[in-house]
Amino acid sequence: MRHMKAAALALVVALVVALLAPALAHAQNPDFPASEFSARRARIMDEIGPGALAVIQGAADAEGFRRFRQTNTMYYLTGIETPATYLVIDGRNRTSTLYMPHEDAGRERGEGNVWAAEDVEVVKAISGVEDVVAVEFMARRLMGGTMLRPPWPILYTPHAPAETGTDSRDELLRARANHASDPWDARPTREAAFLGLLRERFPSLEIRDLSPILDAMRSVKSPAEIAVIRRASHLAGQGLLEAMRCTADGRYEYQLESCARFVFQSNGSLRDGYSAIVGSGSNAIMGHYSKNDARLDDGELVLMDFAPEIRYYTSDVTRLWPVSGTWSSDHLQLYEFIVAFREALMAEIRPGVTANEILERARVPMQAYVDARTWAKPEYEEAVRRALRSSAHVQHPVGMAVHDVGTFRPGPLQVGHVLTIDPMMSIPSESLYVRVEDTVVVTETGVENFTADIPVLPREIEAIMREASILDRRPPIPE
Repeated sequence: MRHMKAAALALVVALVVALLAPALAHAQNPDFPASEFSARRARIMDEIGPGALAVIQGAADAEGFRRFRQTNTMYYLTGIETPATYLVIDGRNRTSTLYMPHEDAGRERGEGNVWAAEDVEVVKAISGVEDVVAVEFMARRLMGGTMLRPPWPILYTPHAPAETGTDSRDELLRARANHASDPWDARPTREAAFLGLLRERFPSLEIRDLSPILDAMRSVKSPAEIAVIRRASHLAGQGLLEAMRCTADGRYEYQLESCARFVFQSNGSLRDGYSAIVGSGSNAIMGHYSKNDARLDDGELVLMDFAPEIRYYTSDVTRLWPVSGTWSSDHLQLYEFIVAFREALMAEIRPGVTANEILERARVPMQAYVDARTWAKPEYEEAVRRALRSSAHVQHPVGMAVHDVGTFRPGPLQVGHVLTIDPMMSIPSESLYVRVEDTVVVTETGVENFTADIPVLPREIEAIMREASILDRRPPIPE
């Protein structure tokens, strides 16, 4: 009888596996195996210790007809893209549980599949969590497991704003400050409301910020993350090349943006990594200009800073070119300085050096470069010498956000740090801003420039701008 029961159980298991096989195959994350998500959560358990647990809130459902996007933190730890999902990481028994809403058959008929609490095996296969439970049981489980008797665990949850798209923490914090400054806009953020509920419902627990731990984890990228950022960088480059081809006197900044976005979307990008900056003429000197509605005029330069999001990761790329397709002698002198500075900075990147050391070492050949030339105008020479004194050219981390969390300062660079190299200079009297930006990763032997395939030499840019563009083949529809 025992053998018969075992055989029957094995048959049931085999049948369930067979029935789930199509869903499991469809559910596999194309970039990250469940083991990588599990390893990330295990590191959190190590950091918070055996007497603590962590609770992470996912993104709310999208409003209106917007496409849903999970928070970076929830995706980073689970790969799950279901709205109103919560993750509990328990350091006491080293398990993770996802709390999810129930399936909604009506919604799925109209919108397609959304993984739910009923999809236990599929969700486990994607995320590697030990359990999947309906969201209404989260408070009961937490209460029963933490509040019956001391010692009570420490509760960690992120205090930083949740990133859900083209936003970075610096921009989110700036928006919070603007809201707080408006006496008629006193609404709390979703993160603040969640933190308040945790304190109200678990008053005996000490609540700590999980964000510093997450920031440190995200600052060094895994090989799988690097592969996705490499793809985003390559597409960014191809989009900027198409924008170069689309450039002509009388066209508009937004047309260049649309040319780049066509390349992004036709190659699998569902979202922008950040708002496009397409600044022609004096618009370029505004660092975060995004109106992109000005007419392009011969004699001006156009600066474009734009990259796609590829499966929750992005890049950060900037190029500069003449609207006319031909460099003037004055613009060329400034631009060639920036290109030379870029190469000097790249040559100094390797594990174990700091950002300040890179800048100091690159200044040596660049000082000789500046001294050996006669500059077209005194203000040009003043501007390039001022640029050499600046520390802004080794910029910021890049990853799930364009201004990613974590930092590579002040300590030495590590293998897996992804950052931007961004030599720049400005001449306010002529409203000139000259800049070239690349996204790179620190490797064991030095550096890989993800955006090295985007031409920077003036003659190469001029040759590209002579090629036919999407706008040449499909001109705008007359009004």
